[in-house]
Amino acid sequence: MNVGPYKFSEFKELAVKFHGYAAPGLLIGGYMTVAAKAALPDGVLFEALVETYNCLPDAVQLLTPCSTGNKRLHVVHYGKTALSLFDKYSGRGVRARVDPGLLGPRPEIRAWIMKEKGKEEQDEALLEQQIAEAGTTIIALQPVTVDLSRLNRKSDGPLAFCPRCGESFPAAHGGLCRGCAEGAPYSVPS
Repeated sequence: MNVGPYKFSEFKELAVKFHGYAAPGLLIGGYMTVAAKAALPDGVLFEALVETYNCLPDAVQLLTPCSTGNKRLHVVHYGKTALSLFDKYSGRGVRARVDPGLLGPRPEIRAWIMKEKGKEEQDEALLEQQIAEAGTTIIALQPVTVDLSRLNRKSDGPLAFCPRCGESFPAAHGGLCRGCAEGAPYSVPS
């Protein structure tokens, strides 16, 4: 079954190039994204809300114009394999998730979703085969309205130069950039 405009094998190759490997969450996420996108009205300017940091955001970035760079991809880590595509202005959209009741005779997908097997125990070929065969048939859709006020959609505002490191930063952060004020997550050799 195709993943949007791609044959499954093509999407798998794209996943490897973008993500580093054909992660099951990215492959299933491709079908989730396609199903949600198809449920939106034509021409709507949409954003995405993904409920895990793991793999699924990359499917959205590969199959939609939503990305972290353009701030149209929002991630709220609930640890769920679920995503919503919604109208940028009204918040109305659709949420897609894997429905356990639709898995049927696909034990490898179920074992992967429920983390019943470690990666080394999974039958990768069988898991990919079951994902490809299932396509969108294991995806449940439900209408949603996303609370836009809960999304970080603010502009950084005016910029300033940090008097300590000399780099530009949002002036609203205070007198120093956050890296200098709070300690950066890296160190620079002297």
